[in-house]
Amino acid sequence: MTSFVLPHALHGRGSHKVIAVHGWFADRSAFDPVLPDLDQDAFQYALVDLRGYGEARDAAGAYTSGEGAADVLALADLLGWDRFSVVGHSMGASVVQRVLAAAPLRVRRLVGISPVPASGLPLPPEQWELFSSAAHTPENRRAIIDLTTGGRRPAAWLDRMVRRSLRCSDAKAFRAWLDSWSGETFAAEVEGAAVPALAVTGALDPALTAELARATWMRWYANSELVEIGSAGHYAMDEAPLELIRAVEDFLRADDNGDGNGNGNGPGVGSGVG
Repeated sequence: MTSFVLPHALHGRGSHKVIAVHGWFADRSAFDPVLPDLDQDAFQYALVDLRGYGEARDAAGAYTSGEGAADVLALADLLGWDRFSVVGHSMGASVVQRVLAAAPLRVRRLVGISPVPASGLPLPPEQWELFSSAAHTPENRRAIIDLTTGGRRPAAWLDRMVRRSLRCSDAKAFRAWLDSWSGETFAAEVEGAAVPALAVTGALDPALTAELARATWMRWYANSELVEIGSAGHYAMDEAPLELIRAVEDFLRADDNGDGNGNGNGPGVGSGVG
């Protein structure tokens, strides 16, 4: 597996380093709605484009969570970040959980926003047809976004989300990533991990629910928390940005074990899912 320097953008100047990974439907622009209100004095965020997305739209690869994790770790090496927290949305949560599995001593805190669990997310046949054909069928992308936000969002927003998805993703990579996040299982590699872990779910999301997080995330991570945002579905960055920022940054800043040197080094922290 050959690592790849992920295109990325840095935001903030804080000593607590954070790598944030987008989900199936977007590149790093998925985090644009939260950027103006992040605490850029306390944190420095690296927002990345996975292979097949954004500035890496034409990058070749296997398009798997394991490959994505290797790429994230290569970026951390390039940035000189020995220890850092990770945030992943949906499919991106599979990637950051793989980061934890590969390098547990480097991860300060783990956050999944509507996280795909490390057990994958098997889809029934009718949903599989909807999802697997979405790579080349914009109407299916729209139907998925509508479904996972409770059927409550304006038509213009749904259309905009579809346009962004088509613009920022390569169809072949989009389809390949589905096989990875839905079908791969690596729960045994993270079960019992002591790294503090937060799952943020949206009450309007019928798939990646708080109940699913309790049955997976909360069981595997010994030091875990769950926040459910009542006004959000699957896309909390768009639907409830301020509530999301508060939940995530309150969780991240609870880690007071960094050494303050800007690299997030220090003693190990903690004990005890598109």
